Amino acid sequence: MFRYILAAFTLAALFSCKNENKDYAKVTNDATVYHGSVKALTDVIVHDIFSPPVASRIYSYASIAGYEGARYGDSTYRSLAGQIPHLAGLPTPEANKEYCWPMVSSLAFLQTGKTLIFSEDTLQAFITKTLDFYKNSGMPEEVYDRSAAFAGAISKHIIAWSGKDKYKESRSYPKYSLQKDPATWQPTPPGYMDGIEPSWNKIRTMVMDSASQFKPVPPPVFNVKDKNSPFFKEVLETYNTVKNADAEQTEIANFWDCNPYKLNVTGHVMHATKKISPGGHWINIVGVAGKKSQADYVKASASYAMVSIALFDAFVSCWDEKYRSLLVRPETVINEQIDPEWLPMLQTPPFPEYTSGHSVASSAASVVLTSIYGDKFAYDDDTEVEFGLPVRKFTSFDQAAAEASISRLYGGIHYRSAIENGITQGKSIGSLVVNKIKLKGN
Repeated sequence: MFRYILAAFTLAALFSCKNENKDYAKVTNDATVYHGSVKALTDVIVHDIFSPPVASRIYSYASIAGYEGARYGDSTYRSLAGQIPHLAGLPTPEANKEYCWPMVSSLAFLQTGKTLIFSEDTLQAFITKTLDFYKNSGMPEEVYDRSAAFAGAISKHIIAWSGKDKYKESRSYPKYSLQKDPATWQPTPPGYMDGIEPSWNKIRTMVMDSASQFKPVPPPVFNVKDKNSPFFKEVLETYNTVKNADAEQTEIANFWDCNPYKLNVTGHVMHATKKISPGGHWINIVGVAGKKSQADYVKASASYAMVSIALFDAFVSCWDEKYRSLLVRPETVINEQIDPEWLPMLQTPPFPEYTSGHSVASSAASVVLTSIYGDKFAYDDDTEVEFGLPVRKFTSFDQAAAEASISRLYGGIHYRSAIENGITQGKSIGSLVVNKIKLKGN
């Protein structure tokens, strides 16, 4: 995917003037480079196999940096400083000096993202091509230098701020210790991996007052002895849904799988398929909406920032509940109580069941996107095409979020309560973001 984005930049540069050109803004003043920058970061996140919570963190800090660089291009937009309580003291541009704000925005996004990934050289190649594009746009050298310097100042500030969110400390926190209680989560095949990010609720939130602000109702009480218990009825529903899944349900489950690290087993050999994360899928939907609506670079960057903030808090909230309730996955219960040969349609992720991460994240993102583009925004979602899946059409973001949520039942990796209560949890988070953060106004 990198080669296509870089080729587009090269082509644009060929048609621009290498000498100073007062009309350079005609070449630079749109959201194309910013959308490409987000896609470039996504490609690296997929390659580096970041878990869904960690991926949401990368998107959020990079997108906030990008927005803080873009907002000066439209005086009606406000800083996130103060609106995110612990974000303050952002650098300001020199008065009465010319800047290329699209360049500031894209470069701040990329430089911040680069510090949060493993494959820095890969993203640096994209940064170099991006800088070449702006150099060849015809902007005066002093504008280029000033814009690059200000982007660096924003990025430096955001990187320092990100370093205080307890992520670094969490790398040395203890792993999840398995419990003997049959109600609690156990590793599942084929990888039998350790529980991912058991201490994610220690990460500093963006706008929530705590990880537990939207603590959901508890899941149904574990009970496999009474086949008519609410819990076992949900187990049976998951079992039968997979067993009787039709073609449409299968397509939906696969479309929203979004498993960053799917293990494929052939005999005694295992290899992984890398795919986009759930949050990454919604970040791509932000791009789809921005391109369809022809949003300018300021609105586009604002949309990415708002959605990424919602995703950040969504994963903190969801993981807080996952490692509180510690609920066992359907695969484990069904294999022990119903059918030892049963397999879910999708590979079970390596963390507790309740609540559904797809439901929480998708619902939070959809509320934010609806606040920006409206509740009847129809679009074609091509996110999964590069992973071999067809385009799906949606009439609204809410419809897409509902489909993403129920896909986890079709896939056999969640019970209904995790989905429905996750939707409530996610919508509450999305509404909080919309109500607390006002990017436009005085």
